[in-house]
Amino acid sequence: MKNKSQTKLGRNGMFGSKWGFILACVGSAVGLGNIWLFPYRLGQYGGAAFLIPYLLFVFLFGYVGLSAEFAIGRKAQTGTLGAYEVCWKKSKYNKVGKVLGWIPLVGSLGIATGYAIIIGWVFRSLFGSATGALFKTSSANYFSQATGDFGSIIWHIAILGITFLILFTDSVARIEKVSKVMMPAFYILFAFLAVRVLFLPGSVEGYKFLFIPKWESLLHIDTWVMAMGQAFFSLSITGSGMIVYGAYLGKKENIVNASLQTSLYDTLAALLSALVIMPAVFSFGIEPTSGPSLMFLTVPDIFKQIAFGKVFACIFFISVLVAGITSLINMFEAVIESLQNKYKISRNKAALISILISFSIGIFLENELSVGKFMDFITILVVPFGAVFGAISIYYILGKNKIEEELNCGRDKKLPMIFSVVARYVYVPITILIFILGLIYKGIG
Repeated sequence: MKNKSQTKLGRNGMFGSKWGFILACVGSAVGLGNIWLFPYRLGQYGGAAFLIPYLLFVFLFGYVGLSAEFAIGRKAQTGTLGAYEVCWKKSKYNKVGKVLGWIPLVGSLGIATGYAIIIGWVFRSLFGSATGALFKTSSANYFSQATGDFGSIIWHIAILGITFLILFTDSVARIEKVSKVMMPAFYILFAFLAVRVLFLPGSVEGYKFLFIPKWESLLHIDTWVMAMGQAFFSLSITGSGMIVYGAYLGKKENIVNASLQTSLYDTLAALLSALVIMPAVFSFGIEPTSGPSLMFLTVPDIFKQIAFGKVFACIFFISVLVAGITSLINMFEAVIESLQNKYKISRNKAALISILISFSIGIFLENELSVGKFMDFITILVVPFGAVFGAISIYYILGKNKIEEELNCGRDKKLPMIFSVVARYVYVPITILIFILGLIYKGIG
């Protein structure tokens, strides 16, 4: 039976500290996009010049986007579905708002379903690195063994099982404890790899690729589009996942400050990934690329060619595994909390239902082509729509006064007047633009 303090703060309790909250949010934001996409885009779209629009968009999305999702969660004291009910309850389109509120939640479950499969491949690669199996055959052959129909069931189940064990609790305290261990470990391991890569012969070409600015790239629209998409999706602004973490945050915390710190540490993770991957790629004369081929084919081939390659491969895949699982925790947490709130069921039952639904769908998507098409659908259509719906719901349906009232809780000074102007007339239109550009480009994040 829950005590009075826990009931007051919500059925799942709350984060015990500001840093616990930030690390959990960073864990959600740091994912595969930081590792297999950012390094390539940084070099491909202007090197250091790419960082100018990227950092600009990171600041914008963190300042008024991420903070809005945290704030509506804290104001509603509940996650996705309950938060949108709060936004739409006084609107004449109340019923429409409630129905559309399911779409961001479907997006969270959809991403979790595809992610679980891919992180299963990571777990298998870690096992292959530890046992040496990955080094006894070509990386392409090892990868293909797991990416056929029903090709990764054991690893898929293992990842969902680990996630379930973390989430199978009556309190958010376990998420906080796991994040406090996993996220520092991620940074330490990747920093260690970055130092090792620094001493590879020819690695300087990778640093040139990444950081010599190609200023002319700033004149190309694609540079700005890709920087915008990378920044937006990297921060996990989906209209769902970050809302539930906001619901577990105390009133004394400064949400805008926490949002900007989350953005900063997510950016550092992306830069660390770039410092590990691209110098190593250039050191061995491999063509720079992105996506699964980079992580499962290119990187293992590099480790095969260096001393203590098995050790470094294990460190790399442990780091990616950490990033993947912390992201999965957030995606499933959004679904679990909403099921609890909507259907008045126990947390453990909601966790089991969420995991089983994900596995029941995911088991038929283990083929690389199938999961790729599924993730494209979710990330091009469902998630961006959820982000647009969230932005409009918070800043227009709920209204700037009510959301700013929540954002001002925990601050020494009230938000400047420019905040609502930027939020309503810059941020919200940009979320709509991201949705449209995603359709045109067939994905920008």
